[in-house]
Amino acid sequence: MTSPRAGMPEGDLDHVMARTRGLWEDLRGKRLFITGGTGFFGCWLLESFLRANDDLGLGASATLLTRDPEAFRAKAPSLAANSAVTLLRGDVRSFEFPEGRFEFVIHAAAEASARSVRETPSAVFDAIVEGTRRTLEFAAARGTKRFLYTSSGAVYGPQPEGVPRLDEDCRLAPEAASALSAYAEAKRASEFLCVARGAETGVETAIARCFAFVGPHLPLDGEFAAGNFIRDALAGGPVRVKGDGTARRSYLYAADLAVWLWTILLRGRPGRPYNVGSERELSVRELAEIAAGCVSPRAEVNIEGAPTPGLSASRYVPSTARTRRELGLAELISVEDAVRRTVEWHRSR
Repeated sequence: MTSPRAGMPEGDLDHVMARTRGLWEDLRGKRLFITGGTGFFGCWLLESFLRANDDLGLGASATLLTRDPEAFRAKAPSLAANSAVTLLRGDVRSFEFPEGRFEFVIHAAAEASARSVRETPSAVFDAIVEGTRRTLEFAAARGTKRFLYTSSGAVYGPQPEGVPRLDEDCRLAPEAASALSAYAEAKRASEFLCVARGAETGVETAIARCFAFVGPHLPLDGEFAAGNFIRDALAGGPVRVKGDGTARRSYLYAADLAVWLWTILLRGRPGRPYNVGSERELSVRELAEIAAGCVSPRAEVNIEGAPTPGLSASRYVPSTARTRRELGLAELISVEDAVRRTVEWHRSR
């Protein structure tokens, strides 16, 4: 069964509500501002917010910054038409501040494609940093109490061999002399801005370092391996792995992601980063096999590359010990179930 709002699985919204019910009183009667509210993270945050707003009678409202309100209305008409939602047209780097007090801000904008990083790295860096600066200025000007920044595990740079999981105390970094580090370096600079401006203005800034995810609304035609594998499986296969399939990754389901982000916003320690992701690592090939097994007949998996002798497989896997210990969070939905639910969601549309 799916939600009448935007087709989100009701079972997933039940999952989010059951694990966040004690948080929502903080938002009663309050105003929330979200950048990136029409993307993958944003759709999950908005949908779960509206579910809580309705179920608990919070009387809260959300303003979404978007460059293209018409596109969002076409994508999710019932969400856009909800009386608790206001769409604000603007660029995150230069938007006009809406009037009134906004007690909570979630800055989830600043996605960047690998192509844009290759072709215009300085523009990618500037857009992310300037967007963060502008959103922090907005928060300070509008009396914001809590500010959540969705950063990235990319801030650690390449995961060294012998480091099974990246934790928040790792003193690692991207290669500053490489233009390909534009996205990662911009996320690092934005984290600094959040901490510095938070200290200067009194806005409590929380940081979520996000890794890899799977779930409804993940693009099936982009640069996300999980989405592309699901696309191939839904088409009957073959599921194509462009590399050698040995890279090690981990994937958190979007319903768990929503629980974690709301908890970090409302309970995370100011200025403290928290890793957001799964600790269960698997190879890209194993992920492709999981996607292939979600359709009947089972899809074929094609591995297009071959391993390089003597070269260790890359790894991108977080430690979530801090997040689990300080915030009581856990991964509750397995990657197998996550991929299956995502496949079923696309079939139902």
